[in-house]
Formats: sequence, C-alpha cells, structure tokens
Amino acid sequence: MARGDAVDNDGRNHDDERDEFSNAPHEDLGVLRFLTCGSVDDGKSTLIGRLLFDTKALLSDTLAHLERNAQRRGLSALDLSLLTDGLLAEREQGITIDVAYRYFATARRKFIIADSPGHVQYTRNMVTAASTADAAVLLVDARKGILAQTRRHATIAGLLGVRHLIVAVNKMDLVGFSSERFAQIVQQFRAWLEREPQLHVQVDCIPLSALDGANVVDRDDRLTWFDGPTLIELLERAPAHEADAQAPLRLPVQWVCRPSQSDFRGYAGRIESGSLAVGDEIIVFPCGRRSVVRGLAIGTLARDRALTGQSVLLTLADEIDISRGDLLAKVGEEPPSATSRFEATVCWLGPQPLEAQREYLLLQAARQTRVRIGAVASHLDIESLQWQSAGARVQANDIVRLQLATQTPVSADSYDRFRSIGSFILVDPATNDTVAAGMVGAR
Repeated sequence: MARGDAVDNDGRNHDDERDEFSNAPHEDLGVLRFLTCGSVDDGKSTLIGRLLFDTKALLSDTLAHLERNAQRRGLSALDLSLLTDGLLAEREQGITIDVAYRYFATARRKFIIADSPGHVQYTRNMVTAASTADAAVLLVDARKGILAQTRRHATIAGLLGVRHLIVAVNKMDLVGFSSERFAQIVQQFRAWLEREPQLHVQVDCIPLSALDGANVVDRDDRLTWFDGPTLIELLERAPAHEADAQAPLRLPVQWVCRPSQSDFRGYAGRIESGSLAVGDEIIVFPCGRRSVVRGLAIGTLARDRALTGQSVLLTLADEIDISRGDLLAKVGEEPPSATSRFEATVCWLGPQPLEAQREYLLLQAARQTRVRIGAVASHLDIESLQWQSAGARVQANDIVRLQLATQTPVSADSYDRFRSIGSFILVDPATNDTVAAGMVGAR
C-alpha cells in the first residue's frame, strides 16, 4: 500500500518538492474528477466554495448574490457553502443531500468536483460520486476526529476504485491550529487503515481551514509548522484515470441500428477501453460468435480507427444476432467467459432490507437481466475492516459479498480492471428504486 505522509516528521523535504513544483512549466495535466466526502458538518460544501472563490472561478453575479445573502443574514463573511447546496431542503437544513457538481480550473489543470452528502441515509449519493472519481478529499472535523461515517466513506471510496485519498483535517481554526491535534488525528486514521492491507489507496494528510482559506489554495502563517503542499497543489499532482488505447477492447452495444425498409445493420456503443479499427476481428459475448469490422463511423463521419471514450457506429462483415447489452472484444483479448453465477461486493442502498431469493433487476453497462440473491457470503465490519460471517439482515449502507444468479449470462471483467464493465446496479422491479451498487470480483 503506497502511503505518503504529508507531516513534518516523515523525512521528506517538502520545501524542495514545493519549489520544484511551483517553478515547473504550466503544462496541461488534463481533467481530474474528485469528490469531497466525510461525516456531516465536516465542511465539505464550504471547502468547495473556498476552492471556487480562491481560484477566481465565480462570476460577478454569483459573488453579488453571496454578498446580499450575507447582509440579509447578518454574516460577517460570505457563506461559501451556498455555492453547492442548491436544493431548497439543503439550504433550510444547512446540509448536503444531493450530489452537487462544480467545475473550475487552474493554470495547470481542469477539475470536476462532486460534493457528496455526509448523512448516513444519503450514502447512496456518495457511492454515485465515488464511482467516477479519480481522487477523494476526505474531510475530518479537527474537533471530532475520525468518526464512523469517515471510515465508511474511506472504505467505499477504496472499494469503488478511488486510489488517491486526501485526508483534510478541517476547522483547524477551532483547535488553535494545533500541530499536536493534527498529528493525533493522522495517527488515528492510519492505525485504522493499517487493519485492511487490501484497501489500496495512496494517502496524503493535510491541515486546513476552509472557512478562513488556510492551506486550501494559499498558505497561512498559522500553519507554518506544516511544510507540506496545499490542497490545490495536491489536486494538481493527483493521477487521473487515463484512457488507455493499448488496453483490451471493451465495447458494450447500446443500440442496434436497423432502419425500416433497409438492409443496413449497425451497432452503436461507447468504447470503454482499448481501440477498434476497420479490419479487426472481434468476438461477441455472451454468444461467442466472431466477425470482422467492415466499417466505422463517429457521428456522420467514416473513420478507420476509434479510441477509448469515443461513441461509434460499426458494421460487421457477417450477419450476427447481436442485441443491446452484448459485449464486443477483439479476438485474443476476450473477457472472462459469460456466466450466470458469480460473486460480487455490494453496497446496499435501499431503504428496505435485502430479501433473499427475491428477484431484482441487474443493470451492467447496457445489459439488463433478472437476478436472484443466492447467498450473503460475508459482511464488512466498518470499524475493524474485516470480512465477517453474514448477519441475519442486510440493511441500508451495509457492504456485503453476495452470490448472484442471473437469468441470462453476464460477461464482466473484474471491477479492479475495468470500472465500467465490472460494475452494476440492482433495481427493485416493483418500485424502480436503485437498491444496490455492485462490483464484480472486488475485494
């Protein structure tokens, strides 16, 4: 497990590292998707507001609205949390319920932020935000330290493939910017994390005050004892999930194009990984039939080659019975054999407990099929990070391993290898509620 302490006793020369980074050319480091998470009232919305404010990403009319709000409520400073808490219920209660997305950029990078709610009952929204994130900023209230929801969010982020975790000890202004309190919280978090060596995340720990803007974008004289990077510097360096054209091809079929009164038959979908070119020999899952790519188009333009992330329409040399939800791969780069029985790690999101032997709908990429829960293999204890024997009930926010049996075969790589192909959701067919988010083969 790769972990890098950003505290002054870790033996690293942060001053040299910071100077080298600051003097580097302003190269474009691409887009980073990250989320803020943690327990309720740890300051997630205020932190995002501070990032937007200090990076000058706000329009003049937005600033004017914040100033009027502060005057009306008699506040001495702008309430930056309003920049993300958009729902009426959120503003009334002072909490985040929905996932709010915001965008900003620095000279080096563009960012997409997902502000996830801290309340336990809205954990499903945090799962949504983490599923597409490259990094996570885990907020910790310096007064409260590590809480159960802090551990839950860290665990879910790790399970969902977030490999860079920034533990931001917030509200340092309320503990006198104490270096001893910061070190205590860092030690507490790392002691908990060491219990689960399979939770592979890179961890950086930083102190800050989102309300005052200390160590968010700019440094603060009250944190001179901390010689690590600011939050924005960490985010500018964070690695992103990059499209890999050399990876195996994975193309879920989203639509079969067969115009009436025409012999044309094309297959549309988004290339989730790898590349595709005219003349490539492909194999269709789960049927296992093979053919050769005869034509490719992106929009109305014919192409000889398409890459990861592009939505394409392809035609094949042979007439094959292909349906929505089938998976295309190159010959020699096949996914695991299609199966109707497999084990998966699941975050249970539904308000009602899991009902064994009841049918649910499984949605994986573009495929939909009915599924039954064969058995609950084990529960994850959030406190100890140990998998334990299954309990009697699986309730909201539980993380469990399930044995699943699908009506039709499913072709899926492990989630650790391909996020988009190895993930799925379970839907209650009676209510259309999403009741679980699952990962094939995740540990």
